[in-house]
Amino acid sequence: MSLAVIIVSYNVRDLLRACLRATYDSLAASPELQAEVMVVDNASTDASAEMVAAEFPQARLTVSSKNLGFAGGNNLALRALGFADGRDARPDFVLLLNPDAEPQGEALARMVDFLKRNPHAGGVGPRLSYPDGRFQHSAFAFPGLTQLWFDFFKPRPRRLLESRWNGRYPLSLYDADEPFPVDFVLGAALMTRRETIDAVGLMDEGYFMYAEEVDWCWRMQRAGWPFYCAPAAHVIHHGGASAGQFRARSFVNLWRSRKRLYERFYTPAQLAIAGGIVRLGMGAEASSAHRAARRGEIGEVELMQRLAATREVADLFGKRQS
Repeated sequence: MSLAVIIVSYNVRDLLRACLRATYDSLAASPELQAEVMVVDNASTDASAEMVAAEFPQARLTVSSKNLGFAGGNNLALRALGFADGRDARPDFVLLLNPDAEPQGEALARMVDFLKRNPHAGGVGPRLSYPDGRFQHSAFAFPGLTQLWFDFFKPRPRRLLESRWNGRYPLSLYDADEPFPVDFVLGAALMTRRETIDAVGLMDEGYFMYAEEVDWCWRMQRAGWPFYCAPAAHVIHHGGASAGQFRARSFVNLWRSRKRLYERFYTPAQLAIAGGIVRLGMGAEASSAHRAARRGEIGEVELMQRLAATREVADLFGKRQS
């Protein structure tokens, strides 16, 4: 059985180094795996590519002349592996791994083993934690209208944020250390099989950042390939490293991607309700920004950036906020 690990990176050289060290350590702990590590550098300007070439010459490095985004970068690697033309040499399994993620111990082998023992499963994700050991949700239910409402208007009691109402799976499932079915797993560490990719095709490059893995898993589920979380596989995930390099633009990109997702998977009625919720939410975000400015928590420049971003998202969903 063969495994390809794809890491798409943009300007996170030190995290990428730690990711590669952890990945090769995890592979060394399971020498039975026939694995190849691929790094796609998305036009970084921090010498990430030079670091990979110098310190990890065993990795298959591709340097893009422009930032292709998460989906575009992964698709570049998937095409190189033969998934666009159906070449026989395609790997049995593919892991999408963020550069701010660090597989622990035999995490990679445990995920491969799960897919080998469960040929009906389309994909699997690990248990994630923050570097300080805190629990991090790694799998979610597909986003519904309740989750969308909770994005803007926090529920009472607040514990509903950690419930199925908000698309979360209970901590008890992770603590049981046994695989359990989920709707989708985070793209920070998402493993799927060759047959699943063949069934649905590559990732949708219409998403530049955010929601790409949700779309991919949703398509896989619809094609009859269920997903699971295998908490016995552990991966440390720093979270939001590349995205954190942007602010207002990142906010707009998030909602642009979510709109694309809603248009693909929601009914017309759901889509109409979602648009109303988002417009209300942008009004709430704008009011929050004004309050923060009055308290002196943000300056005039950031206030203008936040208000411009909320207006752009509101326009995107069909109505301008004043």
